[in-house]
Amino acid sequence: MVGACSLTQAQVTKGQTEFGLGIGYGASYVTEGGSGQTSKSIGVLNVAASLDHYFSDRWSLKAKVVYDKKGWGNGFITDLSTGKTVTGVQYNYDYITVPVMANWHFGKTRNWYLNFGPYVGFLLSAEAKDFNLDVKPYSATTDAGLAVGIGVKIPLSEKLKFFVEYDGQSGFVNVIKSAANSSQMGRGSFNVGLNF
Repeated sequence: MVGACSLTQAQVTKGQTEFGLGIGYGASYVTEGGSGQTSKSIGVLNVAASLDHYFSDRWSLKAKVVYDKKGWGNGFITDLSTGKTVTGVQYNYDYITVPVMANWHFGKTRNWYLNFGPYVGFLLSAEAKDFNLDVKPYSATTDAGLAVGIGVKIPLSEKLKFFVEYDGQSGFVNVIKSAANSSQMGRGSFNVGLNF
């Protein structure tokens, strides 16, 4: 019991660095810039590795490398040769996303945290799912925007912590290169993992 109590009091110190591995599930969608309307969201997965360097017991700088699946549902495709439009299309995008965030730790033991900062995503693939159609040539090769999150770390041992967090991304870049109206990607996700 004394050991368990001492673990919950364990705090990080200035100059300490934590590594993390996590996995998450959430929802992704696009928002049309002109109207502000949001598409139908789709379920997406992400897998991340992180590095969190502490400048004090309250502030750290957290960087991640995330394999991010994104996309949206209820889209459409127009066949340029016939002019026929098909609706209800699901788009799947795969990115390597790199967020760099200020991380504020709070609570008595500083196990709760809020983070915020910019991210950039590098497009790996893009397809219209039901048609097995590669739409990467028509898509922006990078995505950029703002990432925010909140979470809690639960100490399992002196150097190992389990975390649960919610994070969101809101893009600023037009996803489709030649679209008349801009469409920005968004994603929210619940994540779990280990810091060590």
